[in-house]
Amino acid sequence: MSEETLKKERDFHDQWASIIDIDQIQVTDYFEACTAPENRFILHHLGDVKGKSLLDVGCGAGENSVYFAQKGAQCVASDYSPGMVEVALKLAEKNGVSIEGHVGNAMAFNFPDNSFDIVYVANLLHHLPDPKLALQELHRVVKPEGKICFWEPLKHNPIINVYRRMATEVRTEDEHPLDINIIPFVESLFERTQWDTFWIATLWIFLRFYLIERVNPNEERYWKKIILEKDRLEPEYRRLEEMDRWLKQIPGMKRMAWNLAVVATK
Repeated sequence: MSEETLKKERDFHDQWASIIDIDQIQVTDYFEACTAPENRFILHHLGDVKGKSLLDVGCGAGENSVYFAQKGAQCVASDYSPGMVEVALKLAEKNGVSIEGHVGNAMAFNFPDNSFDIVYVANLLHHLPDPKLALQELHRVVKPEGKICFWEPLKHNPIINVYRRMATEVRTEDEHPLDINIIPFVESLFERTQWDTFWIATLWIFLRFYLIERVNPNEERYWKKIILEKDRLEPEYRRLEEMDRWLKQIPGMKRMAWNLAVVATK
């Protein structure tokens, strides 16, 4: 990644960090809400994190680090944006837990080999020009028999791609959603890989936001709205999620999902 691109990413996220209201962040919802299927999948396959060392890569506002710290993990919240790391530390303080902040580049960490029991990554790899390079770096810093877990958007679904073209003010121009073929690469690095995809029929909720509720995608981040309004959305979401379970049994259909979630054991 060029220095110019890195600077644009850092500046975009520093600016975003400057307007985050930590009082509005409900940490548990990002992992346990019905509309957080990616993290529910990760939690199911991750197991007990108590006493484990955990690196949260691309920590953003810190929801992930704080959640895992509440579950007893020793968390390092890392981001290329100093502004986001500062927000994460404030969120931890507000929630009565302690985490360590770290400003760093996910493609070239200054951590020694085999440093962490768990490496968690949410919505970061698609910001990088070479996700495979970052995955190799994550493999390097996780301990033998440790786990990396990540969830990321995929590039194949036409509906979500239309949304991306509209929501230009709430995302950076250098984002590149992943190809489903990243899975064989992960499997080549790790001893065991578990994965699934999410949001096919459930993407109707995004269409509802735009077509019926007239929510401007440049004024509200849809991926935040689904968490904030989980209670209102739950009845509809649960029906659509059941449809997704059937759809994903059709060969090739998993690639048409919005997001991919992976838990891989070294």
